[in-house]
This record gives sequence, structure tokens and C-alpha cells, in this order.
Amino acid sequence: MQKRVPLSPESPNCSTCMLGHVCIPVGMAAADVQQLDKLVQERIRLPKSAPLYTQQDKLDSIYSVRYGSVKTQIEDAAGHMQITGFHLPGEMIGLDGMLHGQHVSTALAMEDTEVCVIRLSQIDHIAAQLPSLQHQMRRLMSRELERSYQMLASLGSLQSEQRLAGFLLNLSQRYAALGYSSTEFVLRMTREEIGNFLGLTLETTSRLFSRLARENLIAIRQREVKLLDIPALKQLLGQERC
Repeated sequence: MQKRVPLSPESPNCSTCMLGHVCIPVGMAAADVQQLDKLVQERIRLPKSAPLYTQQDKLDSIYSVRYGSVKTQIEDAAGHMQITGFHLPGEMIGLDGMLHGQHVSTALAMEDTEVCVIRLSQIDHIAAQLPSLQHQMRRLMSRELERSYQMLASLGSLQSEQRLAGFLLNLSQRYAALGYSSTEFVLRMTREEIGNFLGLTLETTSRLFSRLARENLIAIRQREVKLLDIPALKQLLGQERC
């Protein structure tokens, strides 16, 4: 179940948060960031597998992952489920529902997770006094669109091995941005979830992990992954070696 945690005056806020370099404050002037401290009034703690929100719920807030990780997924009328994203600390959730005012996906915690609650009414109130916040929200929505386009391009044009290589490289970049190792990390999602996200079967996904390991591009032990040859993974993806 969700546990809502009101922020006290001593709680870390936007101007003091260690994730400010990847979350809403990134690129904002210091004086503007100070005004963001009123943006987040509470946080939500979620145990593993608990929903943050479900598809078609009314949207009154968006969320930033403070720690843990969250997956988003959609389900069609026939009951088919498609994972649309895996979200790490500092990343925003819920932006895809702002057009119609309701969530178009379900968000589930992949581990014990805490998110910052950013109410839309509070965004409107602060943005009236802080025009740079409007720019930040447009930037965040553009980033969400870019990720969606990248996913569509991956599913439509890349071979299965390239999809997995691209997925691992993307995680590498995102962990590096958080200050973690870009070559060694734990996959919070299962192989079945990775396959669903990439449009691959579980069997194909497992076989591809084994192939990359045999080719000494990665080392994998259960969910622990080590990228042994990032230039070769980039070349596999069609990017130049660097």
C-alpha cells in the first residue's frame, strides 16, 4: 500500500536534493531553484509491486522518483499488456497523461520506492511567478516524447540483438548521470519485462543475453550485469567506436 509522507521543514527539498542535476531543477538559475522548494509538499513510499497510479485514473499530479525504480505499462481491451518504460531516480512519471487529464498507463514499483508528488495546481501557481518553470516543464515533456520516439524507432528498425544492446547502453548512460557506475549495475527488471519492453519473447531475450556474454561483450550473473566492451556494443548498435 501507498504511504504518504508530508514534508517537514527539515526534509530535503528541490534546492538541496542530490538529484537536482537530473530532475526538475537541472539548468535553472540558483535563485529560481530556491522558489521550487514549495513545489513538493509530500512524498509517497511504495513497497515492491505496489501501484503508484493505474490506467485511466484522474491525473492531478506528476511524480519524480526519489529512490527505487518504477515501470509503466498499458493494457488494451483484450488484456494485452505492454511495458512502456522503466524509470530511475530523478526521472519523471505521469507526463504522458497531461493531454487528457488522466493517466494513460499504470505505474508499479519494481522495488521499495519513494516518489516526490508534484501537484499540477502547485505547478500552475508557482509558474505564474516563475516563468522558467514553464520552460522546464516543456523540456521534461519533450524528453518524454523523445524517449517514446526512440522506443518506436528501436522496435521498428533494429534487429533483436541491437535492441538489447541499445537497452543496456541506455541504462549505462542513465546510471552514469546519477553518479553510479556506467559499466556495472543491477537490472531491477526481469528478462521477461525487458523482452516485453523490447518486443521480444522471454526465450529470445534470454538467448541474446547468453550470446552477448559468449561474445565477451557483457558478463551477467542473475540480474548483475557488467558491460565489458562498450565500444563493441555501440558498434553493434550502429554507432561509431570512440
